This record gives sequence, C-alpha cells and structure tokens, in this order.
Amino acid sequence: MAASPMDIEEEAPKPVELVDLLRRFLAVQKNRAEIYARLKRGFTEYLRTGSEHAYQHLCSEITTEFNDCSKRVIEMESILGSSDYCRDDLVNLLKAVQAHEKQKLHMTAIIQVLKKAGRPSERLVTHERCQFKGRPVEHQCVHVHEITEATGLEDAEADAEYDAALNEAIRAVQEAVTCINDHVEEIRYEIAELEARQCSEN
Repeated sequence: MAASPMDIEEEAPKPVELVDLLRRFLAVQKNRAEIYARLKRGFTEYLRTGSEHAYQHLCSEITTEFNDCSKRVIEMESILGSSDYCRDDLVNLLKAVQAHEKQKLHMTAIIQVLKKAGRPSERLVTHERCQFKGRPVEHQCVHVHEITEATGLEDAEADAEYDAALNEAIRAVQEAVTCINDHVEEIRYEIAELEARQCSEN
C-alpha cells in the first residue's frame, strides 16, 4: 500500500532535527578554535623554552583531535546528503569548510616551521663542525668569513625570500579563516530560518 501524503510528511525530518545537526557542526568548529588556541600557546612556549619533546607531543595530540573533528563533519555530510534530508546545499557548505580548514592547518604548519627556523640572518650559529684546538675557546671557526658586499647581498636576498614565504603563508591562513567564517555564518542563517519556521508551525 502506497504511503499517504500525510505519512510522507510525518516521515520527513523536522526542522528541530536539522537544527540539532547543524548545531553539532558549530560545536565542532568551536572545538577546532580551541585546538588552534592550544597549538598557538604550545608553539609560543616552544619558542620560549626550546622543548622539542613537549612540542612534538602536543602536535601529535592536536593532529588526532583535528582528525576526529573532520570525521565528525564527514558523518554529518553523509546524513545531510541522505534521502532523509536531501540537503546537498548544506553538504557543499560543510565540504567547503573542510577544504578551507585543511588549507588553514597546512599553512599554519608552514608558518611554524618558518618561525622555528627564523630569518636566515638571525639564526643562531652552532660550532658542531668547527675544529677545536686545546681549550674549547681556541678553535678554528668555519663560520668566520670576510664580510663583503656580495655576502651582504646574499643575506639580504635570503631574508627577503624568508619574509615573502612567511607573509604568503600568513595571507593564506587569513583567507582561509575569512572563507570559513563566511560559510559558518551561512549555517547560522540556516539555523535561524529553521527555528523561525518551527515557531510559525507551533
């Protein structure tokens, strides 16, 4: 026996169910923001103390947490794209956020790698390759060289390349954040519309 229009209407997802799903997505985004805040604090601490072990441990934890966030959003995409919801528009929004989040994380990692290395002209000199004679203070330093116009130009070019790479990565993160915020705002509008519809139906 074919289902009546009333039965079909009853089986359709209610606005409150969709709102709950979208709010779960917003919760994931809030969680991501908290993870980034921890990463920023951890990296700042690393630059201050130089504790490589603590920083690598933090990166491992954060990678796992970001992967968990992505998995949860992928599950939401699957639900929204199912025959119960048929909301491909929302699926595309979530996919766009995922893509920008991936780009943001990638460029954030590049920024941290660059900052860890430092500008070429400001990097600390180690003496691991130097030849020591007698007391440690008496050694043939491989870093001592005549400062010429050519070497000065090389240092300036290296610094310029470093600055350009860092600025490009920072811009990429800012662009990703802007796109993410725009998409999240669209989700908020959708929630507001669904809640308004729910109120009118009640």
